[in-house]
Amino acid sequence: MADRAALTTDQRIRRQITITGIVQGVGFRPFIHRLAQKHNIAGSVHNFTGGVVIEAEGNPGDVTAFIKDLPKEKPPIARIEDMSTSELPVAGDSQFVITASREAAGGTILLSPDVATCQDCRRELFDAEDRRYQYPFINCTNCGPRFTIIETVPYDRPNTTMQPFVMCPQCQGEYDDIDDRRYHAQPNACPVCGPHVELVVGDKHYTRDKAVQEAIERLVAGGIVAIKGLGGFHLACDATNEEAVQKLRRRKGREQKPLAIMSASLADIQTYCEVTDEARALLSGPIRPIVLLMQKDSTIAPSVAPDSKYHGAMLPYTPLHHLLLADDRLLALVMTSGNLSEEPLTTQNDEARQRLGHIADGFLLHNRKINIGCDDSVVRPTPLGPIIMRRARGYVPFPIKLERDLGKTLAVGGHFKNTFCLTKGHNAFLSQHIGDLEDAETLEYFKWCVEHLQDVLRVTPDLIAHDLHPSYLSTRYAQQFAKEQGLETVTVQHHHAHIAACMAEHGVAGPVLGVACDGTGYGADGTVWGCEVLVSSYDDYTRAAHLDYVPLPGGEQAIRQPWRMAAVYLDCQRLLDADIKFCQTLDTDTWRVLKQMIEKDINCPLASSAGRLFSAVSALVGLCPVEAYESQSAIMLEAAATEAEEAYSYEITRDNDMLIMQPGPMFHEIVNDLQAGTAIGQISARFHNAFVQMLADTVQQVADETNIGQVALSGGTFQNELVLVGLHHELTKAGFAVLIHKETPPNDGGLALGQAVVAAARNR
Repeated sequence: MADRAALTTDQRIRRQITITGIVQGVGFRPFIHRLAQKHNIAGSVHNFTGGVVIEAEGNPGDVTAFIKDLPKEKPPIARIEDMSTSELPVAGDSQFVITASREAAGGTILLSPDVATCQDCRRELFDAEDRRYQYPFINCTNCGPRFTIIETVPYDRPNTTMQPFVMCPQCQGEYDDIDDRRYHAQPNACPVCGPHVELVVGDKHYTRDKAVQEAIERLVAGGIVAIKGLGGFHLACDATNEEAVQKLRRRKGREQKPLAIMSASLADIQTYCEVTDEARALLSGPIRPIVLLMQKDSTIAPSVAPDSKYHGAMLPYTPLHHLLLADDRLLALVMTSGNLSEEPLTTQNDEARQRLGHIADGFLLHNRKINIGCDDSVVRPTPLGPIIMRRARGYVPFPIKLERDLGKTLAVGGHFKNTFCLTKGHNAFLSQHIGDLEDAETLEYFKWCVEHLQDVLRVTPDLIAHDLHPSYLSTRYAQQFAKEQGLETVTVQHHHAHIAACMAEHGVAGPVLGVACDGTGYGADGTVWGCEVLVSSYDDYTRAAHLDYVPLPGGEQAIRQPWRMAAVYLDCQRLLDADIKFCQTLDTDTWRVLKQMIEKDINCPLASSAGRLFSAVSALVGLCPVEAYESQSAIMLEAAATEAEEAYSYEITRDNDMLIMQPGPMFHEIVNDLQAGTAIGQISARFHNAFVQMLADTVQQVADETNIGQVALSGGTFQNELVLVGLHHELTKAGFAVLIHKETPPNDGGLALGQAVVAAARNR
């Protein structure tokens, strides 16, 4: 290293570099120290509330190279949101030092999500000479648990669930050594001083290495093991063992919904899935989500994903996963959430043994507490880029960066796939996936998650946003919370929130033409909306078009039993008598009862829902007359589609200022195709083409009247690749600028972001 003192003051320059983002708890200051040594830089670095400040002094060329390399060589889990430089007077420093942290009023500490085991730790994990050989909790500043172990801020070991584990002298030495990879790694531990695993099978207890090996033997033998991970439990079994998979399904009560699977390597996943370059990057990156991949003929058990052309596959993201899958006898493990459908995640040992005891043959536990549950994220690659279908582990608590300052707003989300959103200035913190707010237990979990995020972000909201539906538990919570705190609430219509969320991701204030398509959303007129074209800005919207209303005979029953919707659409077109054999459940007596319910308006709400249209077609062609899980009928209809150029007919009519999309003609042609023996794949493809063209034509007509050229697509229907890619293509071909979700789910998992944006705009 050059002698810094040899440079005269006139030859040196000094720059202040201010960086905000995920730069605390990720080894950023040691990285800066090493980079300064590399480039002969003197000065200092310190944390402040919201980021780091660097003062860099040296030869002009060295300072320039230092600043240029900083974002390129940053730690892998650091995230730079903003970086600015300014000139400072030369101070004549001879060394580069790390100085004490400083408070900054109003700053926001951005916390890191949990991060998959890094390559260095994986190497040590399988190195028989390393002191952490086969240690299931190996980590460093570049990987390991973060969000799920944080109890409060600042992010220091005493404020995490690692507090009970006192570091041994060797671990403490690493923690204190600025040149060590584990410098200030809060979860740092080893077999001497850290957490350990235990396998419990009935009255038998296996500890440490024996626990892992015995768990492997149980899995190979066809058993089901509940495995405690980073943010909850997985229920695991051998994914190539059909009998084991079916046993897991029976015990969990999840008869048909696809199950996620995990393999040790990309090479293993490629034996049963098509893996594109984009998918490879998603699978092997630090987030490690579940990635939906096209199936190949393989040894994976057929009942892993019986209704889909895709497998939800992921790579190991904890050391324990790597150890379990290191055995060559296990090509893949089913790794499904350790909870009953849409219940809160199981996170504690005693709770798991009580709630999952009827499912698991054994429990692979550990004694590091999970402070906050966080499910696996789910991502679907598409030609337009990845769609986040469930945003949780690996993404949360990364904020969504916004163009507008939203102040301190709490938006509580919807009823299904609930997440909530807490804003602080230009940062919107969308929570991890909570689930469906069906009962008091899930609501209590929701409340705990809200309190936890407020605490770690140091945010007390001054505005509350909620859905228009008066009976949602989230709505009731918001109203009660606001009453107790003396705060104002803002009610946001469901589909307006969907569109606002998409707009906010792109920093577009509107107006836009928002196409919102999903299953259910409470409409401003008291009906069920679900296929809408809205002229939307942040603070308001106008409904310009919608799918024609049809009744839902039996309300929720019509959602769970798609054959009812098929019967309704056929009856509306006077086609029901033409072919009443499409569903064994529908006989003359059954239809007579439903018909009377519709005529007398007994529990038959009107709906303009895309979801109900898809389920009607799915039932009509015989794919899914009764759903075993949410959206099964639409998933099966998409999976069945083959290539087709043709599209069914539709109409677009006008009712005063409202355009009405009429899918009735489609059903005449579908019935004709069924009677002619046309393949279901062709029928599905023609229906998808017709739906896309109907939306595109409607948007064009609204655009002709409003002169708006931007379109935002949102709602759960846009998880369907045929609809998303098809409509995007049609609209861009027509000259529209099309906005789609990139950072948040298009389904109700992104709803809270839109609620927050709308509420802040109206409040302003």
